[in-house]
Amino acid sequence: MKILVLGSGAREHAIVRSLLGEDENHDIVAAPGNAGIGREVRCVPLDATDPAAVVEYAIHQNVDLVVVGPEAPLVAGVADALRERGIAVFGPGKAAAALEGSKAFAKRIMAEAGVPTGRSTEADRLDEAIAALDEFGAPYVVKADGLAAGKGVMVTADRAAAVAHARRWLEYGPVLVEEYLDGPEVSLFLLSDGHDVLPLSPAQDYKRLLDGDAGPNTGGMGAYSPLPWLPETFVDEIVRDVALPTVRRLAAEQTPFIGLLYCGLVITPNGVRVIEFNARFGDPETQVVLARLVTPLSGLLYAAATGRLGDVPRPDFALDVAVAVVLASEGYPEAPVTGRPVTGLDAATAVPEVSILHAATDIATVRGTVGDSWATEALVATGGRVLNVVALGSDFAEARARAYEAMGRIGLEGGQYRTDIAKKVAT
Repeated sequence: MKILVLGSGAREHAIVRSLLGEDENHDIVAAPGNAGIGREVRCVPLDATDPAAVVEYAIHQNVDLVVVGPEAPLVAGVADALRERGIAVFGPGKAAAALEGSKAFAKRIMAEAGVPTGRSTEADRLDEAIAALDEFGAPYVVKADGLAAGKGVMVTADRAAAVAHARRWLEYGPVLVEEYLDGPEVSLFLLSDGHDVLPLSPAQDYKRLLDGDAGPNTGGMGAYSPLPWLPETFVDEIVRDVALPTVRRLAAEQTPFIGLLYCGLVITPNGVRVIEFNARFGDPETQVVLARLVTPLSGLLYAAATGRLGDVPRPDFALDVAVAVVLASEGYPEAPVTGRPVTGLDAATAVPEVSILHAATDIATVRGTVGDSWATEALVATGGRVLNVVALGSDFAEARARAYEAMGRIGLEGGQYRTDIAKKVAT
């Protein structure tokens, strides 16, 4: 197939890498991609959030399948525009993507589908938010209702910080104040064709910036898969109690969910609860889940896009485990410093079973200090999360050792990463 992958992060790099690993000799194009993706497939400067531009490109280039990586194109209606022209697309339409685009919409769907989740209050005014914070008590959970690029959620024991977060995001729309759910978190991806679902392998990510889950929330600083501490029945229970009821509730509302349903889950003393839904592959969990996927990804995505998941068996995964460690720029997440060279990637990939997935990189001209005349083309960091080191191993101790050995060979001035990814499962 000719496959167009929309997006520019490590998630999209993982998708491209998985597609390239098949025997089908696909013609893969990424838009807009990044420097790492561009070393493997052709990248085009296409605005992934512009439905008309994406449709025009897909038609003129005879694209067989469009895979939407990030959430912004989905909420912009890119998948709707493609489907209207008969182009197979893996990604929900704008109405169904509101599962991620609106926390309040997601809560309503969960309530009507009987999906277990925490108590919440939608607030349009600061006094309403404060009353809900005091009702639920600490730790306080405040979420921006709409998309916030991973910055809209605050979990804190500091009431003043929670009030300030609510005040900030109320400028853009409603906020949700939720009860705090205590327990280990699990990310589970499920492919959906609007009626049927197929689960992938569970993963766990690390949202806090610093070791020991300290520091601010981020887009994710690392992940591992599988989760050896989960009961064997866990995935089947989530399919039965969460994914199918949600997908079929959306179908009943004439908003079929076709794409990737991301279930953010917490295992509380009172059972599993849904923290959030996303409408696309999660990052960095995708990087470890797809690293272990044996079943060809293209067939799974195309079956979901064309309504044929009911005929597809559950995907197979390697027995190897996977660990991903994120390298972030200095100042991330508040004010990342960009433009600095990234070095040592060849040395890092020389470590067995290690791959580097780029998240925010580009090729730029790097000049010397004042008085120097030299200039050279170099790989530079262009965002907060710069790249992922992904390592496979027969067990987590081996995978961790490989990941951190490789990370130690990479240079980025001011770069930061956590040193405790998958540590608890490696001992």
